Amino acid sequence: MNARFGRDARLPLAIALAFAATSLPLQALGLAVSVHLPAYFASTIGLELAVVGAAFGLVRMIDVPIEPVLGVAMDRTTTRWGRYRFWTLLGAPFMMIGLFMLLQADASVGIAGLVAWLLVMYLGYSVLLLSHAAWASTLAKSYDDRARLFGVMTAVGVVGAVSVLLIPIVMEQMGHSERVSVRAMIWYLIALTPVAVLIVVWFTPETVMRETPGARFRLRDYADLVLDRNMFRIIVADLALGMGPGWMAALYLFYSRDYMGFTSGQANVLLLVYIVAGIVGAPTLAWLATRISKHRTVIASAVAYSLFVLTLPLLPKGVVLAAVPTMFLTGFMASGFNVLTRAMTADVADEMRLKQGKERGGLLFALTTLTNKIAAGVGIWLTFLVLSATGYDPKLASDNSPEAIQSLMLVFLAGPLAFVALGAMVLLGYGLTPARAAETRRQLEARDAALNAAAGLESLTGEENPPPRRD
Repeated sequence: MNARFGRDARLPLAIALAFAATSLPLQALGLAVSVHLPAYFASTIGLELAVVGAAFGLVRMIDVPIEPVLGVAMDRTTTRWGRYRFWTLLGAPFMMIGLFMLLQADASVGIAGLVAWLLVMYLGYSVLLLSHAAWASTLAKSYDDRARLFGVMTAVGVVGAVSVLLIPIVMEQMGHSERVSVRAMIWYLIALTPVAVLIVVWFTPETVMRETPGARFRLRDYADLVLDRNMFRIIVADLALGMGPGWMAALYLFYSRDYMGFTSGQANVLLLVYIVAGIVGAPTLAWLATRISKHRTVIASAVAYSLFVLTLPLLPKGVVLAAVPTMFLTGFMASGFNVLTRAMTADVADEMRLKQGKERGGLLFALTTLTNKIAAGVGIWLTFLVLSATGYDPKLASDNSPEAIQSLMLVFLAGPLAFVALGAMVLLGYGLTPARAAETRRQLEARDAALNAAAGLESLTGEENPPPRRD
């Protein structure tokens, strides 16, 4: 076992921060895809709203069946580099190639070309996201330490999102167009990805969990994962809590520019406030989860988020400073959704390993990553479809009719309020309490100790693979 920390010890902050480096490009890309890329293809490149929405939605639906396959493959992988470290290295090139090819897109790209390169980009993104989350569930061992680690990952991810968001703000001040700004964001993501991945694989240890001899994965086991009462609640909540902010993100630039009267630079400054709030919100809500439990924290943050979203249209138009507090508080609350549902998934992974005798973390995180894909893809497709039906035209900007702009505001609000409320409701009565999670860990550790003893001291399975030697 790596001497730096044992199975019960709290994960050192330095290792948590190094491990969280993958969150830098992941969250930066997530922001760019949800906010800037759809608007870029619709407004700057000039593709129709329905075409852009269909492309983003279609690629997510194509990508959906790949997710469980990736999860099973990861759980079965054993290499000299470890299990999830190998997949982290594999995902980065795909994401970078997809991003590079999207740089070449113009008005002639069509839906087929857009779907093809989005699919390559999303494949790499999915491999990185899934391997990172599954690796985290083995790196942090306890209920509270998982909340802490996922909080650190989210906070570091916010730094990545902030860094990519600064690019269009600076570029506008320098007099560059929206097209140049988006291209600069993509180049930044291509450069950031390999640096972040190398930090993770070089400095982070990995634990490959020992499996119970004779345990085999069956189709019924997969059904048990999906239909497990706690996991099913997490899946539905994660989907709904992703759809709400994702819906708002897809329309944010249109809403800010055409309803609120902000320039593109001002809208990005306010989005920066929303994102920066996550640096404070993610660790704060993760800390709160150790006091009142994870699911109760999600419910409380969802209620508060909805209240703040309701106040957005009441703000004075064109006044940036007036919008800062509300945007900060909304972002603060939203930052807890993903971090806590991931930490809850790690707890369910322990229960499943106790029941089935096999590591299922990769597959479980594949299910939650799948919900993110559906939320992102369906969110963009659905919002653009609904918005196009109202008569709103993004190329007309504020020259749209008053009725179309009013419809834009209503569509902007409807999705977040409805979906986030659903996400909170399904977690009422969630059963995996801190006490139950601690008992599961105790039983797992007792069984792992017995298996390791039976295997003999020479066995390396279940021991921590240290980072690669640097001598």
